[in-house]
Order: sequence, then structure tokens, then C-alpha cells
Amino acid sequence: MKTDCTLDRLDLRILIELQKRGRITNVQLADAVGLSASPCLTRVKRLEKAGFIAGYGALIQIAKLGEFQVVFTKITLADHRLEDFVRFVDAVRGVDEIMECHHATGGYDYLLKFVTRNVSHYQSVMEGLLERDIGIEKYFSYVIINSPIGMTHYPLESLFAPG
Repeated sequence: MKTDCTLDRLDLRILIELQKRGRITNVQLADAVGLSASPCLTRVKRLEKAGFIAGYGALIQIAKLGEFQVVFTKITLADHRLEDFVRFVDAVRGVDEIMECHHATGGYDYLLKFVTRNVSHYQSVMEGLLERDIGIEKYFSYVIINSPIGMTHYPLESLFAPG
């Protein structure tokens, strides 16, 4: 993302803290990053305006709500023109069960992450996509048994902190 906003180490620390504790008060955030409240709030507002902070939300423990199934699916399209990719993405964008869609290199075109009630539900969603004739040539499904590691935030310090 191109922006006029240049990040310094304090901005990075603010982003790191907000990822971990989105409901933190401005006073607590300011204390955690070593600023007074007013300059901290000014920085947060600048980061929001520049698009570094896309929003705030709650992390839901879906397992507490009941049973569900995660399935990763590799999809290969029949044709590879720009309009084929656009048609596919437009079609899957509105599917509630698709949590992620990644255009990838390698032996397939897209990697999708589905969250469904069960395998049968996943299969009906896939059949619906195939019936829509959106260019899917083949797909491979990977039913997830468990996910021992699942991060909810990016490793900003490792990626962007000065060396």
C-alpha cells in the first residue's frame, strides 16, 4: 500500500500493541509505548487515516460455539486470461464459507480456506461453485484435523523493526 505516512519505531510499537490488545485504552496504550496520551492518540488517528489500521474487532473462539470443519482447497482454473481470474474472484467473494482466497504460484491457481458445519456442508458449497460455471477445471480438498498453531497477529517486530 502506497502512503504518505512514514512509520517510526513508536508507530510500529503502537501497531504491535493494538494487534495484541485492540480494546486497550489510549492511556494504557500510551503507557505501553512510552508516550503521553495526547501524542499517542494523534499517532493512532494518523495510522487509521493512512490505512495501516483497517478496523477493530473481537476474536471469536468458534470451537466454543459448536462443531465446524476447516477445509483448504487448491483450485486450478481451465483458462488463464485476466477475465477468467476476475470472474472466479468475483464469484467466490460472496461465499460466506470462504474465509480466505489466495492467488498462488505453483501447480494450482488459488488456495481457499473454507469453514463449514461439516464435510457434507463443504461438499455442497463446492458443488454450488462448480454449478456456477466459473472456470474451475479441478480442485483438491484438504480436510483439517486440527490446527495446533494459529496466529491472530502479524510478527511486525520480526518483519519491520530495525535490525
